[in-house]
Amino acid sequence: RALSVLIHLGMSGRMTIDSAPLPHQHLTLETDDGAVIGFVDPRRFGALDLVATEAEDAHRLIAGLGPEPLDDAFSPATLADALAGKKTPIKAALLDQSIVAGLGNIYVSEALFRAGILPYRLAGTIGRGRAGRLVPAIKATLTDAIAAGGSSLRDYVQPSGELGYFQHAWKVYDRAGQPCERCPGPAACAGISRTVQSGRATYFCARTQK
Repeated sequence: RALSVLIHLGMSGRMTIDSAPLPHQHLTLETDDGAVIGFVDPRRFGALDLVATEAEDAHRLIAGLGPEPLDDAFSPATLADALAGKKTPIKAALLDQSIVAGLGNIYVSEALFRAGILPYRLAGTIGRGRAGRLVPAIKATLTDAIAAGGSSLRDYVQPSGELGYFQHAWKVYDRAGQPCERCPGPAACAGISRTVQSGRATYFCARTQK
């Protein structure tokens, strides 16, 4: 029967391809064509399991997840419906993996800026109108990040060993006090603000995000 390998990178996990074994490498796989794939996880927050493909949707790593953000199934209508009635801030709601899978703190802040939506706005007030801006912003943010190899913070690198470059394209994340690219200057805007929501850093422009 068909088998699937399920991998969750956790906080510090990463994959390697055709690399010499590294410290904290917990698994090495060799494909039929000779490629060697490693799973490295210094902090051991990741997970890896081999399961029957027909049963993978019921696995604890997948069951309960919302739609993949780059799938066609993730649309303004589905997001608006999932957020309806929720009294949590939209930033926290987007980090809820049952609403949409795979969004992390950096990319939520970046997508909310692109969509012009304040992180503190109640999720239930997004509606289909704002969701019509937010869903394309999420998809564009992730597409740009993937094309740039991700964001390298501390120990993250791509499977090739190269750094990601998307951190150089951040518009708000980790840019507290710096100018907002949408604002005409300091007379109109105090720059990017930083706050903490649910223990996570949030970055936004108070003038352009509503």
